[in-house]
Amino acid sequence: MSATTKPTTADLDAALPARQGRPAARRLTGDDPSLRAAYRLCRRITRQHDPAIHALIRLMPALLRPACWALWAAASVLDDLADQRDAEPAEREARVQAWTQALQRDLAAGTSTDPVRHALVDTALRWRLDLAGLQGAMTSTRDDTRGRRFADWAEWRAWCNEGITPWVDQVRHLFEQAGAPMTLRMDRQRDYEQFIDGAQLTDILTDLGADLAQGHLLLPREALNSFPGAEDDLRQQRWSPATAALIAEVTDLARRWVTRPAMTTGMHPGAATVFHTAAALLRAQLDAVDAAGPALLKRAPRPSVAARVRILAPARLRSALAWSLTPLTVPGPRRPAVSANGPSPAADDSPLRPPPPHPDGARPPQIAADRMPSHVAIIMDGNGRWAEQRGLPRPEGHRAGTTAAHEMIYGALEIGLRHLTLYAFSTENWKRGTEEITAILEAIRHDLDEGSLRDLDVRQRWLGNPDKLPEELVQALRREERRTRTRTGLTLTVCINYGGRDEITRTAAALAQAAQAGEVVPRLMSEDDFARYLPHPDMPDVDLLWRTGNEQRTSNFLPWHATYAELYFTPGYWPDVDRRDLWQAITEYGRRQRRHGAAPLTSPRRPPTPPI
Repeated sequence: MSATTKPTTADLDAALPARQGRPAARRLTGDDPSLRAAYRLCRRITRQHDPAIHALIRLMPALLRPACWALWAAASVLDDLADQRDAEPAEREARVQAWTQALQRDLAAGTSTDPVRHALVDTALRWRLDLAGLQGAMTSTRDDTRGRRFADWAEWRAWCNEGITPWVDQVRHLFEQAGAPMTLRMDRQRDYEQFIDGAQLTDILTDLGADLAQGHLLLPREALNSFPGAEDDLRQQRWSPATAALIAEVTDLARRWVTRPAMTTGMHPGAATVFHTAAALLRAQLDAVDAAGPALLKRAPRPSVAARVRILAPARLRSALAWSLTPLTVPGPRRPAVSANGPSPAADDSPLRPPPPHPDGARPPQIAADRMPSHVAIIMDGNGRWAEQRGLPRPEGHRAGTTAAHEMIYGALEIGLRHLTLYAFSTENWKRGTEEITAILEAIRHDLDEGSLRDLDVRQRWLGNPDKLPEELVQALRREERRTRTRTGLTLTVCINYGGRDEITRTAAALAQAAQAGEVVPRLMSEDDFARYLPHPDMPDVDLLWRTGNEQRTSNFLPWHATYAELYFTPGYWPDVDRRDLWQAITEYGRRQRRHGAAPLTSPRRPPTPPI
C-alpha cells in the first residue's frame, strides 16, 4: 500500500488486535438498545471521519471510549454541516445553528431522537460534563460557513483556540472524572496550546486540496506574503516553486509545534501515551504531506499502514499496561436532565443576574471613561490579623475574607471594571502553619463548588503553579475556567500558589525553549515577544495595585504587569472592606496624573502679583 493510500480500519484491526471495550460500554448503556446503537454510530462516524482519532481513542480506557466517540462524532457532524457543498453559506450556517439549538433542547429533555445527540446527551449527563465550554466552538463552526481569512498567526491561533481546544478540554475532563487526570504543569501550558495549533495546522495541510476546491485557504496572510505568488497559485490549485516553498515552510512549522515531549511531564503514563502517540501520528501525517508534492492540491495524503502500525503497536501495549494498573472511577447513575426552564449545560447562555445590591443601597460613582482603570489588582492582606484582633483563630479570618472578595467582584461589575486580579495565596504562603494553609485552600475550593459567581457575567481564570496544590482544587479551578470562558463581562483572575519571580522564571524558560526550537530569534526579541510566553498573554497591564492591611510593599505580585501601576495602600484589614472601598480606590486613581516617563503637563504660569 502506498504512502498516499488511505488505510482501512480492517487493515489496522488485523494488524493490531485489541479489546474493543464492549463489556464496559454495555455496563454504561445498560439494556437500552437505542443508546447502544447511538454509541455504535458515533464510533463508526469517528472511524470514518478521522481514523487517527479513532486509533487514539482505542488507547484510552475502555470505560471512556463511548464518551469520546460521542464527543468526536458531534464535532464531525457539525463540521460536515458547515462544509456541505449542496447548500449556500447561509443555509449551512442555519443548519449548524439548528443542530446546536436542538442539542440544548435535548439536554433539557435528557434524550434525543437524533442518535449522535442522544449519545452526547447521555455522555454529558452520565459523566457530569459541563458542555458550556463548547458553545464558543459551536459558534466558531457556524461562523466558518462564511469563510475565514486571517491576517497573521495571532488571529489564526485565536480561531484555533476557540474552535478546537474546547473539544480537547472535554476529553481531558473525562479523564479527570475517571480518576486519571491529564494534569498539565503550568509551565507546559504553552506547549499544550502549540500542540493543539500543530494538530490543526496538520489537518489544514492534509485537507488543503478539498478546502481549495471550495474556495477556502486557511493559512494566514503573514505566511502567504513571505512567498510572493504562492497565494494566487494555491487559489488556482497550481503547484509552483513558491507553493512548494510555502508548503515546506508551514509543514516544518507544524512539525515543530507537535513535537512537545516535555508537555507530558508528571502526567499519568496512560494519558501521556495518548499524547505521545498523537504526536507521532501527526508527524507521520506531515511526512505524507511532504511526500505528496503536487498531488497535495488534488487529494488528501495519508501515511502508510506500515507507518501507522509501527506507531500504534507499541503504544497499545504501553497503554494497556498503564490502564491495567490504574483503578478508574465508574460513573454513577446519570445526572437528572435539567428542566426546560432551567439552565442548559449545552451552553453558558443561561440568564445572568446582576450582582446583589449593597446592603445600604450604595451605588457606584460616575467615573469618566478616560479616568477609569482597565485592570485593578489587589493584595488581600490582613485576614489573620483581623481574626487575632477578635480573639479568633487565624483561619477564621480567611473565611471572612471570602465575603470581602465577593464584595469586590460585585463592585467591579457595578462600576464596569474590565479586569480584576486577586492575590489569594502566594508561593511564600507555604511557610505558614498547616492548619492555616488548609483553611485558605479549603475556603477557595468550597467557594468554587458552591458556585457563588455562577450566574454572574464573570469570566474566571487562575494564575499560579499547580505544584503542591491539591488535585481536587486544580480540577475545580480548571472547571470554572472552562465553564466561563465565553463570558464577556468582568475577567476575574485569582492568583493561587503564585509568585512573580516564579512566573518570570518559567516564562524565560519557555522562551529559551522556543529560541532553541527556532521559533524566535533572540537578538530580535522584544517585550511583546516575552509577553506572548506569559501564562496569560492577553492579561493587560495593571493600572491600579491596591494593598490592604497597613503594609506598603508589592510582595512579588505581578512584577511584569504592574511596572507602571499606580500604588494605593490602605490601613484596614481585608475582611473589613466592601465594594465602596473599591470605588474609593478607583476614584483616587482618577485623580492621579499618569505620565509613563513623559514630562508633567503644566498649566500656564500666572504673572507675579505686582507689589502694592
